[in-house]
Amino acid sequence: MELRDKVGQLPFSPGVYLYKDAGGRVIYVGKAKSLRNRVRSYFSEDKLADVKTGTLMGEACDIDYILVDNEKEALALENNLIKQYKPRFNILLRDDKTFPYIKLTHEKYPRVYVTRRLRKDGATYFGPYFPANLAHRLVHFIHRHFQVPSCKIDLTRFHPKPCLQFHIHRCQGPCVQGLTTDEAYAAAVHDVRLFLEGRHTDLARDMRVRMEAASADMRFEEAAGLRDLIATVEEIEERQKMAAAKGDDVDIFAIYAEPPLVALNLFHLRNGQIVDRRELFWEDQLEYDEPVFFSALLKQIYLDQQFIPAEIHVPVEFEDREALEELLSEKRHRKVEIRTPQRGQKKALLGLVETNAKHSFDARFRVLKPSSRAIQGALQEGLNLPGAPARIECFDISHIQGTDKVASMVVWEDGKMKKADYRKFIIKTVVGNDDFASMREVVTRRYTRLRDEKAPMPGLVLIDGGLGQLHAAAAALEAIGIVDQPLASIAKREEIIYVYGQEDEPVTLDRFSPILHLIQSIRDEAHRFAVTFHRSLRNTRQLTSELDAIPGVGQKTVRKLLKEFGSSQRVRAATETELAIVVGQAAARRVKEYYLPVPETPSAAS
Repeated sequence: MELRDKVGQLPFSPGVYLYKDAGGRVIYVGKAKSLRNRVRSYFSEDKLADVKTGTLMGEACDIDYILVDNEKEALALENNLIKQYKPRFNILLRDDKTFPYIKLTHEKYPRVYVTRRLRKDGATYFGPYFPANLAHRLVHFIHRHFQVPSCKIDLTRFHPKPCLQFHIHRCQGPCVQGLTTDEAYAAAVHDVRLFLEGRHTDLARDMRVRMEAASADMRFEEAAGLRDLIATVEEIEERQKMAAAKGDDVDIFAIYAEPPLVALNLFHLRNGQIVDRRELFWEDQLEYDEPVFFSALLKQIYLDQQFIPAEIHVPVEFEDREALEELLSEKRHRKVEIRTPQRGQKKALLGLVETNAKHSFDARFRVLKPSSRAIQGALQEGLNLPGAPARIECFDISHIQGTDKVASMVVWEDGKMKKADYRKFIIKTVVGNDDFASMREVVTRRYTRLRDEKAPMPGLVLIDGGLGQLHAAAAALEAIGIVDQPLASIAKREEIIYVYGQEDEPVTLDRFSPILHLIQSIRDEAHRFAVTFHRSLRNTRQLTSELDAIPGVGQKTVRKLLKEFGSSQRVRAATETELAIVVGQAAARRVKEYYLPVPETPSAAS
């Protein structure tokens, strides 16, 4: 049956339609109040004259559909199918970043982690948090005050000694028998739960009871610690009350487009204050239609998001705004409004976001050089780091089939490479081709020295390699007592970035990302420096062994030749006069005689 004939048999009911190509792949997903009317419109002359629609209909060979009860259900189903099939003719939210949550695990000794992925694993998730680094700050607060850790140590068994976090009072030490009790740890986890649920009044009351009991038992140090923590919790509660009186939660969208390139800015207002900004980019919007674009974008952002603000401001009206408002209101259990401000402060804020969208467009697609502080902030945000790294130290290993093993360390600091701090390493303890062991040796040597000299650690240690190299470096740091060092690796070819502690959520940046470009350039510089050192070492070894074989040429002469000519090819090519200037006439004659071709032995027939 021809596609046009099949369309004529579609029902007039609401639903979702799926165009498929000759291979059965879904190439476009849409929703409609009336399936037949909407899909039949694709065959009109006006629609077919549109480049995108004309190309779609040229490739479409079949259509499938799913009936639903109403337009709201169609919106939700359309969003799910777009995320499932990723059809190439749909507008896709390629940077599908979500804001971080705090995860309180469900195990005998629960731990807390920052995560961007919600799973059905029995854990309790709190958030999302705005700005993104707030989650990291809260987890740091939990470590310091409640001593519930984020470690990856196996807590199903006891270990012989605790890690550094116990010694600096960031963990109660449940991994070692006798350092804490099940009751004490459970009480700390209870406090963490109250804290993350925002029940600060209940938490302060519980702690006040424990403080008075500790004071009555003459455990004055414990009572003093509880007193200070109560004061901190009550201060946080007071700040939140003040902020809550300032205004609503609003998300503001604006776009700058020069099709096919599009830059979008999303500002998050929480309690009336701008707390974070998000940038999104597209490079494939040939037939850019702003209302259609926002209709697709808002569904993909909010229908899978747990937190939905009270208001969403967009620069244009779009077709299914009312249906989406109703659906989001049901999801939020309170009214949600999607507005296009026309005047006043809200219009001014929309203009501010539009200005930022234009700047984002220029910075991404016109390659403006950002400031060092902006780069550091983008690194922190892009890699979910606890702080903005002012210094990055990057390591790479180089060898040929396990021979002449070397490593390099290059340094990026305050926006540029710092060549004075580059370091070379000759691998000393590893036999054969074992990059993981080589990485452990180099990281151990470098940071043992920094630890002993009490020198500051870098903001980020970057490893050239995948998960194996990352875990080798992490094991080396842990073995010397460094457990809180930000650590990441960039895998070759895939260009995926793994951040230690977040390996199950690797960072994939688009090819225009300045953060990806920066990390690639640092990685490439480490690779270049390692390869150059490896080549130099190999040439030196080859040249030295060759010159050592020349009769009558000693070590001093070899060193002079090596220093002057640098390679065996240059020594061979040098004239006797040039050699004599460096090592004297007698040694020069011996070298030239050694390199003379061996005369052929006359055959018996001649």
